[in-house]
Amino acid sequence: MAKKILVVDDEQNIIKVLQARLEAEGYEVVTASDGEEALQKVGTEKPNLIILDIMMPKIDGFEVCRRLKRDETFQHIPVVMLTALGQAANIKEGMEKGADAYIAKPFNTVALLGIIQGLVGR
Repeated sequence: MAKKILVVDDEQNIIKVLQARLEAEGYEVVTASDGEEALQKVGTEKPNLIILDIMMPKIDGFEVCRRLKRDETFQHIPVVMLTALGQAANIKEGMEKGADAYIAKPFNTVALLGIIQGLVGR
């Protein structure tokens, strides 16, 4: 059975690129375009991994990650933050909120796939 990845980003072009690439690698992909939708989909879709942007409407990625990692039901799900915020302070905050990996945009797809495989396999 394919591993399910939730891609959360408010930029539809990023979602489309990630969805096409991840599906080509054999992953099932579900998407959300803001933090509120992401939290809802985690409960209904039960993803194996979450790729999470930070700067989004309604609830930002830092808060989404913090809520997930505090919830016993979801804290085991790896979170990869994929964001334009690449400063050391942003990376530190992301890791403190519970991110399992942090990648700055623009990103290398091969490196992202390697991180995903390391966290959940194929």
